[in-house]
Amino acid sequence: MTADRGGLAAVLWDMDGTLVDSEQLWTIALTGLAAHLGGTLSLPARRAMVGTNMTVSVGLLFADLGLPLDAEPQREAMAWLADRTARLFAEPLQWRRGATEALAAVRAAGLPCALVTNTERAITELALRSLGAHNFEAVVCGDEVPVPKPAPDAYLRAAALLGFPPARCVAVEDSPGGTAAAEAAGCPVLVVPSVVPVPAGHSRVFRDSLAGLTVAELESMVAARAA
Repeated sequence: MTADRGGLAAVLWDMDGTLVDSEQLWTIALTGLAAHLGGTLSLPARRAMVGTNMTVSVGLLFADLGLPLDAEPQREAMAWLADRTARLFAEPLQWRRGATEALAAVRAAGLPCALVTNTERAITELALRSLGAHNFEAVVCGDEVPVPKPAPDAYLRAAALLGFPPARCVAVEDSPGGTAAAEAAGCPVLVVPSVVPVPAGHSRVFRDSLAGLTVAELESMVAARAA
């Protein structure tokens, strides 16, 4: 049984851009898909894709390239993207600054963790080779919930799997959509922006990186929300 720790019960970690610097890999895959489809991915479209899932990203790409939003070509594009991304994620992933130490500090404190990502399960399993599956009591992927982020479903499921109310679970995020999802679920959110800025919000605490993060900081976030 985890100690009360001032109300903090668990930590829910986003994956891409939060724990690992994998947004660059998605950029490689999405840029390659755009070229495969005969076009060039624009920067605004790429930024709009950050924190979304594969279905949304492919839809945005088709719109960006001016392609018809037909179901079969989009299915083929998603299969191409899944294959390319899987090959990229099969290599060791680079951690974001301070992420290894932050995760280790939380684990050393005896706090359960969940990985909460919009990335599909098959690719997440590849990422867990770098992240260490043993670091997470639960893993919730975007293709395993009714509606992925920015809907709250994934965070609600993660908190339920760990057995705690969302208000006692700090979510760690990097994107606007992921932050909105965690906030809508009722979690206090530690925001460490990566590729795109994240607007301020009532339940949001911002950091430039995870370097030097302490469990005491996470405890204070839960306490402040309760107050």
